[in-house]
Amino acid sequence: MPMGFAMRDRERVRYSRQIQLPDFGEEGQERLRSARVLVVGVGGLGSAAAMYLAAAGVGHVVLSDYDRVDLSNLQRQIAHRSRDVGRLKVDSARDTLLALNPEIEVTVIARALDDAELAEEARYCNAVVDACDNFETRFAINRACHRVGVPLVSGAAVGLAGQVAVFSHQRGAPCYHCLYQDDGSADEPCARLGILAPVVGIVGAVQATETLKLLAGLGEPLIGRLLLIDALTMTWRTLRLRRDPACSTCGDQPE
Repeated sequence: MPMGFAMRDRERVRYSRQIQLPDFGEEGQERLRSARVLVVGVGGLGSAAAMYLAAAGVGHVVLSDYDRVDLSNLQRQIAHRSRDVGRLKVDSARDTLLALNPEIEVTVIARALDDAELAEEARYCNAVVDACDNFETRFAINRACHRVGVPLVSGAAVGLAGQVAVFSHQRGAPCYHCLYQDDGSADEPCARLGILAPVVGIVGAVQATETLKLLAGLGEPLIGRLLLIDALTMTWRTLRLRRDPACSTCGDQPE
């Protein structure tokens, strides 16, 4: 929806608590309504992130996931219900998002996207939320966002720990490849290590918050910073990230 489109009375009521925020107002809400966000992965992280983006009024949410709902998912993937077992996750999540907010548009992509397709999807988005569960896909998302210059909101969680970072993909800024090597050796999915259900919700909610800040021009996003969450002790700390000149994606001599 174009900026300046008249806000309807029911929208003012639905989003009234956000509109009341300092430095947000109706202009911030219109920015959300005009935005398009790609969420890659509709599991634990993606469920929480996508639901908050939808509830907050992001005008167009694109969901990408090729997996189907399994009974073991329901402990933490709150966009899905028991009746959804066996359904495509993108279809289940779309129904949940539209039930939350019928004012928005939801597009589903029920397949894995290659590098070119990721870049093409990202090109038309204002932000991309990485909510996947493997390094191969994370690196592919990072390459695509860097290629088209779209902000990436990255999140991960396992056990009782989580992390969130925002990569602007502006000149001189670090990217996800600067943080991790792309050999896949750090891949440890929660299927092997376990996960406490609310931890993915915490991380997904932070991802949604950072995405909304980017879209509305609000506050100071986690650009160039890594937020680490230890739910066992409920401590949060932030590390500064630096661009790696030898990075294979954003370095001085990228591949």
